[in-house]
Amino acid sequence: MTAENAPHGTRAGIVVTGTEVLTGRVVDRNGPFLAERLRELGVDLAHNVIVGDRPEDVRGALDWMASLGMDLVVTSGGLGPTEDDLTADVVGRWQGREMVLDEALEGRIWQILEVVRKRWPGLDEAALRASNRKQAVVPEGATVLEPVGTAPGLVVPPGEGVGRPGPTVVVLPGPPRELQPMWETATQTDAFRAAIAGATEYRQRMLRMFGIPESEIAETLRKAREGGVDIDRLEITTCLRRGEVEVVTRWEPTEDAVYEAFERVVRERHADTLFSDDGTSVDEQVAALLRDGGATIATAESCTGGLLAGRLTELEGSSAYVLGGVVVYSNDAKAKLAGVDPALIERHGAVSTEVAEALADGARAALGADVGVGITGIAGPGGGTEDKPVGTVCFSVSDGDRRITRRTRLPGTRADVRDRSTTTAMHLVRRLLRGEGDLAAGPR
Repeated sequence: MTAENAPHGTRAGIVVTGTEVLTGRVVDRNGPFLAERLRELGVDLAHNVIVGDRPEDVRGALDWMASLGMDLVVTSGGLGPTEDDLTADVVGRWQGREMVLDEALEGRIWQILEVVRKRWPGLDEAALRASNRKQAVVPEGATVLEPVGTAPGLVVPPGEGVGRPGPTVVVLPGPPRELQPMWETATQTDAFRAAIAGATEYRQRMLRMFGIPESEIAETLRKAREGGVDIDRLEITTCLRRGEVEVVTRWEPTEDAVYEAFERVVRERHADTLFSDDGTSVDEQVAALLRDGGATIATAESCTGGLLAGRLTELEGSSAYVLGGVVVYSNDAKAKLAGVDPALIERHGAVSTEVAEALADGARAALGADVGVGITGIAGPGGGTEDKPVGTVCFSVSDGDRRITRRTRLPGTRADVRDRSTTTAMHLVRRLLRGEGDLAAGPR
C-alpha cells in the first residue's frame, strides 16, 4: 500500500515489555494476539516493539509512539509484584498522573492472595503485603481492570498536565491467560472507546499456496498491475512459512472491487497450487477430510522422528482419526516395526521411494489404518552423498487403492528440512484423500 493510500483512521502501537522476551528466552505471544484483535476493531496497527525491563526504555518506546501520532498504545508485561515490574508506574507518570494507593483494590488483591497463603503457609506475610500494596498503586483517574491473576490492568488517558494529546495507554499483564480476558474488559471501557472513536472497518483475506517459490507472487503482483488492477489501494503481504506461500490482503470496504480483481489474477495464475482461500490450513483440511470420510491414518517416520504424528494430533478431536505412528530411525527399526524387507533397503538404500512406499504400507498394516504415510530422508547437516545430498526426502502415502510417492530435495537447516517434510507430507495426504493419487498402487 502506498503512503498516499495508507489508512488514516485510528492508529495503534504495541509495547511488549520484558527482558526475557527481548532476549528470546520467552516467545512473544501477546503481540500477535493483540494485533489481530486491533484489526477486528478497525484499528490500524502501526508498530509492535519489544523492550527490556528498564524504565527509560519503556518511556522511550512511549515517546516514540506519541511522536508518530498513535491514538492508542497497548503494553503487556511488567505488572507483577517484583521490583522490575514497573510498567504501571512508568505509564502513569508518563501520562502526567499521580500514583495513588487504591485501598479497595488492595483489599481485593489480598483476597486473591488468600489462595497463595493457604498453599504456602510459611510465606513472609509482611513481604506479601508489600507486594500486594505495590500492585494496588495506580495512576489517579485511570480505569482499573480487575485482576485475572493478581495484577490489575489499566486504561490510562493523558492527564490534564501532560502537555500533549494522546495516546491513551492500555496496560495489560504479561501472561497470555491473564492478558486475553482482560483485553476484552478493556475494550468495553469508556476511555478505550473514546481512544478508538476514529476506527474504520478492515477486510482481510488469506490465500495459501503450496509448490511455488515466493518470487512467483512478485510476478503475479506485476501481472496484476499491468492488467490494470490498482494494487496500491490494497495492503498485500506475502510470507513463506513452513514451505507454503501465504498472501494476506487487507483493505477497506470501498476497495472491494479492487480486491476481487486481484484475487481473480491470483486464481488464474496459481490454479494448480492455490489450496486455501478461506484461511484454513492444510492441517485443518486434512483433519476435515479424514473426519468427514470416516478414515483413519498412521505414520512411519524416519528423518522426521515423529514430527508428522505430532502435527496430525495437534488439532482437537484428532483421536477420531489418528491411530498412531512409529519412529523408525534405524534400518533395524524399519524392518521390525514397519515390516520393511531388509533386502529392499540393501538394494535401494534407506532413503529411497521404494522404502518410503514400504513404510507407508507398513504403517497401515501395523496399526490397521486406512491411510499410511512413510517418510525417509537426510535432514543433515551430514550424511549426504552426490546422489542423495542433504535435504533429500522421500515420501509415500497410500490407502491401498491409491498411492502418491515423491522424492524431493528440501532447502534449509536440519530443522527446516524436518519441518518442511511434515508440510509436504500433509499436502500429499490431502491430495490422496481428495482422490488425486495414482490408481492401482497397492503394496509393492
